[in-house]
Amino acid sequence: MQEVIQQFSETIRKAAAEHTHVRIRGSGAKDFYGLALIGDVLDTRPCSGILEYEPTELVLTASAGTPLREVEAALAKNAQMLPFEPPHFGAAATLGGSVACGFSGPRRAASGSTRDFVLGVRMFNGLGEDLHFGGKVMKNVAGYDLSRLMTGSFGTLGLITEVSLKVLPVPGQELTLRLEMDEAAALDSMNLWAGKPLPLSASCHVNGALYLRLSGAGSAVEAARRKIGGERVADGTTFWQSIREQTHPFFAGTAALWRLSIKPTTAPLGLGPQLIEWNGGLRWFSANISPSLAFETAQRAGGYATLFRGGDKRLGIQRLPANLLAIHKKLKRVFDPEGILSPGRIHADF
Repeated sequence: MQEVIQQFSETIRKAAAEHTHVRIRGSGAKDFYGLALIGDVLDTRPCSGILEYEPTELVLTASAGTPLREVEAALAKNAQMLPFEPPHFGAAATLGGSVACGFSGPRRAASGSTRDFVLGVRMFNGLGEDLHFGGKVMKNVAGYDLSRLMTGSFGTLGLITEVSLKVLPVPGQELTLRLEMDEAAALDSMNLWAGKPLPLSASCHVNGALYLRLSGAGSAVEAARRKIGGERVADGTTFWQSIREQTHPFFAGTAALWRLSIKPTTAPLGLGPQLIEWNGGLRWFSANISPSLAFETAQRAGGYATLFRGGDKRLGIQRLPANLLAIHKKLKRVFDPEGILSPGRIHADF
């Protein structure tokens, strides 16, 4: 493993010296996202394996190239899980790629995002320097912000080689309910129930039906079921898997897929065929919407829009406000002064 780590450092140092571009890549399961894929591929998969895992401490440390399914299998043996339910989007998805992309699944509104569970990272910056941020315990403050800064950076700030994550026990019981209702009623219901002491772990509205997942102790789940009503979905696990991995029929169309992250209480937007998650905070639109309309709509709703898949990706990523862009550029200069890591990967301003 040390030879692999050394090779990573040498590759980055050489690129920095020669001013060539490096594209950090695991399995490539999420290559569809973002802008141009530029540079020579640096494959993280040779850096693989679970390094430390103590179930009683609820902390796992693994190399970035470790298959995500391997991590989840090890946790499942101890009735534990990654609480943010990271989507794989491919059988060979890696842990490092999931953290670098920062995508979270259906449980995000209830448990938190990927960033919330990152305790520490080991990484190489754009100069090939081996850096450590954060730690491997839950009560950690050293390098707190910098370790989480890597989450969602898409390899533009550095190459993650190790990640330490907080994990959680699998709920004692789970069930999924289905209620027939229109979008407006579903939004009202999701926001109402999200504010109640109910074991709500996921929500989704699609095709005129609201789906709610209840997770927790058996007595709490049963009490919530009686309060909410609706019909029980026979295979709720498969349904939520289809939402997480975007294999649900809603995602099968040929139209562009827009992702709007907005205030959960926002009224119906009327932009086209839609699937709602996160108690109304995440809205997917399968429609060829003009970028200006998507951006303006999301901004009015207190959020942002991204062309997630399909369409002209050059037009589908919202420009950052000037003050926020200045911070991003400063971080980029600090971590990657030669600008060799994944240039253009997220937006055209780097």
